[in-house]
Amino acid sequence: MNKIEKLLNELCPNGVEFRELQDVCNLRAGERITTSMMSDEFEFPVMGGGVEPTGYYSSYNFQNVVTIARAGSAGFVSFQKNKFWATDVCFVASAKTDLYVNIKYVFYFLKNYEHEFKKHLYGGSMPKLEKRYLWEFQIPIPPLEIQEEIVKILDAFTELEAELEAELEARRRQYEYYRNKLLSFEYLKTNGGGYELKMLGEILNYTQPTKYIVKKTNYSNDFEIPVLTAGASFVLGYTDEKEGIYNADSNPCIIFDDFTTSFHWVDFNFKIKSSAMKILTPKDKTESKILFRFVFYTMKCIDYQPIEHARQWLQVYSQFQIPIPPLETQIKIVSILDQFHTLTTDLQSGIPAEIEARKKQYEYYRNKLLTFKEAR
Repeated sequence: MNKIEKLLNELCPNGVEFRELQDVCNLRAGERITTSMMSDEFEFPVMGGGVEPTGYYSSYNFQNVVTIARAGSAGFVSFQKNKFWATDVCFVASAKTDLYVNIKYVFYFLKNYEHEFKKHLYGGSMPKLEKRYLWEFQIPIPPLEIQEEIVKILDAFTELEAELEAELEARRRQYEYYRNKLLSFEYLKTNGGGYELKMLGEILNYTQPTKYIVKKTNYSNDFEIPVLTAGASFVLGYTDEKEGIYNADSNPCIIFDDFTTSFHWVDFNFKIKSSAMKILTPKDKTESKILFRFVFYTMKCIDYQPIEHARQWLQVYSQFQIPIPPLETQIKIVSILDQFHTLTTDLQSGIPAEIEARKKQYEYYRNKLLTFKEAR
């Protein structure tokens, strides 16, 4: 028998009392401010109907409370430990001083029923959470000792997840730092034997993906050929189509989204999702002077974000110049970055899997810990 079960048996053997949320918390909506009143120079985040702050304000109206989005991402539950400004598009639940209720316990319980809140919306273009439903929502109130033990356990899960997220972000930033340093003009000039500048359009050919576009959309992991996009998802699924397959197994390429400029290195056979991409290959097939893989890494250092929704390769991206050092320097840098890439890829595949496992474990225990027999 675990500690919480033992406490339940000792302190409330006949079950736990359920009470309306309005009886155990102070409930109210936030206070309206306009966009013109916010500034990135201010200190306090502004929380409204979204998951993230909508801006920053010069003052705050709450701290250490639970917020429930009233509109926008209606029903979304969050805990706000630090000082912030709550707008009128979110409800705020704060602890009542005369009751023995841990506000963090309230948060975890409401978070566990977030999916139920999203079923109680009204309105058309911007649905809103029903105030009466939230005010009358039933919440079990076990003795404070049990509440605190539950909070302690669930806090440990969320802290571990945060640590894993931070580790993943640190490794990504470390990799980008060393990549950008090795490919900087200064480093190549002083340590790489110098360089010459060449436009990407001088180095790379492009191919329209028309004949490689997948026709079927019934993807399955049982099929063999991956279907790719140049966006973050990269591999969309697998197809059983046998024709129109791009052979990158022996001739690697770069798939390039012509609108967003997102791109990926591909060294396996594939099909393409849409015509919005270009397939980039080296003009120098022998790679006697320029390593294609070096070009790929250098492209990763280009700081460019398209403003307009327009095709980018011919008019903009192909005109960017990149430094080309001697071949031996290219080989050395590619070797270093390939090793670094392998290490970080292993971490970036392992850590997200660990995060996902921890999320499922956390959700399981949150549901288990917050399920009580109601007192009769």
